[in-house]
Amino acid sequence: MTSNSTSAAEAALARLSTALARLESAVSRRLEDERHEDREAELALMAEDRARLAAALDAASARLAQVEATTGEVGVRIDRAIGAVERVLGRPQDAG
Repeated sequence: MTSNSTSAAEAALARLSTALARLESAVSRRLEDERHEDREAELALMAEDRARLAAALDAASARLAQVEATTGEVGVRIDRAIGAVERVLGRPQDAG
């Protein structure tokens, strides 16, 4: 190889090396962008799940409060019914 050939080859290798570095950099940026997009999509899904679960929890809490209130009312009615039956049967009632 002549000196001109060597220079040209070295220059070509330098350009190739620069081009490969730019390509690697572009690929790295693209992969990072894709990871960022994936994270954003995942966060959006988790936010939707959280909102859905919060609504379900609110509904369940409201239902529980309703059931507890109904249970209390039923207990009072059952106690009254027991008292009425005991009076009809002539049994003495408990003092409490």
